[in-house]
Amino acid sequence: MKEKIEQALEKIRPSLQADGGDVEFVSIDDSGLVKVKLQGACYGCPMSQMTLQHGVKRSIQELVPEVTDVVSV
Repeated sequence: MKEKIEQALEKIRPSLQADGGDVEFVSIDDSGLVKVKLQGACYGCPMSQMTLQHGVKRSIQELVPEVTDVVSV
């Protein structure tokens, strides 16, 4: 499952990097909660919650439907 999550992040990473940001996979727990760390310009950006929910989460759940939620740590 971790490999699929990393693949999903690779899909969205270029658009984040184009704006000076990035995302790092931290962990997944037994309930399907994925923790990621937003980096660079994404860290602290006012739009980071939208990016997380509509970009990162959607991308991950397309490849790994078992994922229940994605949060930034």
